[in-house]
Amino acid sequence: MIVEYLKNLSKLSGISGREDNVRNYMAEEFKKYCENVEIDKFGNVIGKIGKGKKVMIAAHIDEIGLMVKYIDDNGFLKFTKIGGIYDPTILNQKVVVHGNNGDLIGVLGSKPPHRMKEEEKNKIIKYEDMFIDIGAESREEAEDMGVEIGTPVSFLVEVHDLGKNRLTGKAFDDRVGCAILLELARNLSKEDLDCELYLVGTVQEEVGLKGARVSAFKINPDIALAIDVTIAGDHPGIKKEDAPVELGKGPVVDIADASGRGLIAHPRVLKYIREIAIERDIKIQLEVGEGGTTDGTAIHLTREGITTGVISVPARYIHTPVEVIDKRDLEETYKLIYYFIKDIKKY
Repeated sequence: MIVEYLKNLSKLSGISGREDNVRNYMAEEFKKYCENVEIDKFGNVIGKIGKGKKVMIAAHIDEIGLMVKYIDDNGFLKFTKIGGIYDPTILNQKVVVHGNNGDLIGVLGSKPPHRMKEEEKNKIIKYEDMFIDIGAESREEAEDMGVEIGTPVSFLVEVHDLGKNRLTGKAFDDRVGCAILLELARNLSKEDLDCELYLVGTVQEEVGLKGARVSAFKINPDIALAIDVTIAGDHPGIKKEDAPVELGKGPVVDIADASGRGLIAHPRVLKYIREIAIERDIKIQLEVGEGGTTDGTAIHLTREGITTGVISVPARYIHTPVEVIDKRDLEETYKLIYYFIKDIKKY
């Protein structure tokens, strides 16, 4: 079921600040299993199960994308990036422009190399030099099609199997975490828990960890976990010492991220996770990251501080429309977090 959840979630559009489709899907699934489901003022979706010590498990529901900032006289759309996107990864991609009159298909174009000077060919094409073509022939036609300043744009990508164990698609960052939340709700609702469990789909993580901050303040949990993805470096072009995490080798336990400027995981949480992994025979990978961070950073700095850890699913090509994960890692990450909650008395 967890893989099906991921496939369904990946198909949905939900760039930062425009997460309605994903939030509604999460809320409807939570309502099947949770004792209480709430969408807070900021847009986070929260499902609650059980009573006792407060445990918060968070995964962000937003994805990177684009937003229309200008429509030129010929009907081409200029855009800004929402979230961290490396410009060359989006050129010549198909997109969905979520207009007021319904979704429109568009393609990302730029000046063709046949008309570039030699010095231009050796430069990276920046997003400012790209545009979205929706087939309109004028600004007026584009507006009649339902496009305006601020219209959100997501990538048009299907989920596909890669080989026997892997999947590729968009927004696995962090729809893998969302799929885990739904699977937790589905299974833990049948059991007696020794905690008050809050499953939180957070908004606007990609643009500043915003939803995690306000939801953690509201819940004020005794302990928290953020679920996310992390960079797998097991492919050409990257040194293992720079990214030692691999696909198919199990969930990743974050020791620290952003060179310590983000979250430095609480030693007690790390000890508990490692004990669970040993007891339940779950192979884990450890990571000290130097790049980005997760919702865990915002959560652990809330109020007087919240004991927080991060568990991630390895992923290749993060923040592109062709992210790749291993289904075995997804399932083992779920298993690790499931027992993190079930065995909370041992914490």
